Amino acid sequence: MTLRITPQQTQRLFGAASTRRLESGAAKGLAPHTLMTRAGTSVARLARALAPHAGRYWIFCGPGNNGGDGFEAAFQLQRSGAVATVVFDGDAGRLPTDALRAFEQARGAGVEFVADAGEDVQPRDLCIDALLGIGTRSGGRGARDSVARRLRSLYLAPCPVLAVDLPSGLDADTGQYADGLAPAGPARSARHTLSLLTLKPGLFTGHGRDAAGTVWFDDLGIANDHETPDAVLGGPPAETSRSHASHKGSFGDVSILGGEGIGRRGMGMSGAALLAGSAALHAGAGRVLVALLDADVRLGVDTSQPELMLRTPQALTLDDATLVCGCGGGDAVRDWLPQVLRKAARLVLDADALNAIAADEGLRQTLKQRADRQAVTVLTPHPLEAARLLDSETSTVQADRLAAARALAERHGCVVVLKGSGSVIAAPGLTPAINPTGNGRLATAGTGDVLAGMVGAGLAAAGSGCDLTAAFDAARDAVYRHGAIADAWPAGTPLTAGALARQTPDR
Repeated sequence: MTLRITPQQTQRLFGAASTRRLESGAAKGLAPHTLMTRAGTSVARLARALAPHAGRYWIFCGPGNNGGDGFEAAFQLQRSGAVATVVFDGDAGRLPTDALRAFEQARGAGVEFVADAGEDVQPRDLCIDALLGIGTRSGGRGARDSVARRLRSLYLAPCPVLAVDLPSGLDADTGQYADGLAPAGPARSARHTLSLLTLKPGLFTGHGRDAAGTVWFDDLGIANDHETPDAVLGGPPAETSRSHASHKGSFGDVSILGGEGIGRRGMGMSGAALLAGSAALHAGAGRVLVALLDADVRLGVDTSQPELMLRTPQALTLDDATLVCGCGGGDAVRDWLPQVLRKAARLVLDADALNAIAADEGLRQTLKQRADRQAVTVLTPHPLEAARLLDSETSTVQADRLAAARALAERHGCVVVLKGSGSVIAAPGLTPAINPTGNGRLATAGTGDVLAGMVGAGLAAAGSGCDLTAAFDAARDAVYRHGAIADAWPAGTPLTAGALARQTPDR
């Protein structure tokens, strides 16, 4: 059965090595060619559903088993009365056994084979990408050039494109493109991906979400419940309700420490801390206390949000606090970090707090000691901040976002939210989660501060019983909600961080 993947479902994800192991084990208990027959049939069925009136189905086939799935799909389409044309210029004699069988079967059924589609593809057609699939290696230089040329044709296709298993060139584990196979620009038409046997992490992080488009899944009748996944695709948080007898103390206090004043370096960043506070408040925190660094708080009130309780940093109580630290902290936050790291019961570290820790070995050690005494910490870095914490480069972090998030979590003993397309949530000893919500409208100043405040509200709600697992769950749920708000934002309405924090578009 083919399932459309949506953010409303939690899914198990398996990388390339795990998928090959599952495939090998399944094949041993089945008759020869069974899996390829099932895969090709599934591709053909979805192709007909996506484009029932297609003038022609163009199946771009590569030299491996992904190409074999394409040959099988062409055979099934031709047999059903559709017009199927295979684009293939490889050496059939070098095809794997199952792929060769599917190739010969398609030829015997009268499927047309061409070396190049040229400009014959029409808007009412459907293209099927069966070039590489789970493998990003396309053979020698000539074969690689051939695949790259066909991928360019698919990027420019005027009709919808259905990728078999993975968009060709995309790494199943990382969501990054192999060298020379990245698209030259945005696709011209709708994109679909039918992931076979397993769902792959790379479809949901890095470049995966843009490349894959709408993701569909068919397990080919092979259960994987007995296998440990490499990651999970996070689903929606559980619904909660508040009892009539609850009070503001029932949902915890969140303290915000950040917002360097304009007097220090001429760059006022108080807004970042206020955004985090607003987000925590609207995410359900019982009370929110905002301590601005170097700021004039003599009035003691933010007139635009009087619910926020302004404090001086010295007035914050840290020992039993949920503290969000670093939003707009600038240089001023550095002096507060030693006691914050030692005392805060539950801690979210963002932005300049992360940069300060990355630059100071003593602060790194103090952060690690929090894990040793089981004090809960959540780090919320973007890729550059993550690279600094890992003594690495942003490109290295982005090259394998799952690995980078796991490394950060293990190194610092923390829950980590590695932000970006397909944010990754990781913690020591727990299966990482990839967030399925959010979109490019979040790429605006202040949305990270909003997320930090929402994570803080989740930790505060968990209260004194908040352990590593509860903190992981709170962070995952906050990231999901943060993205879901952006996904539901009215078209044509600007998304600003302030409106995002309030979870209400400005009118």
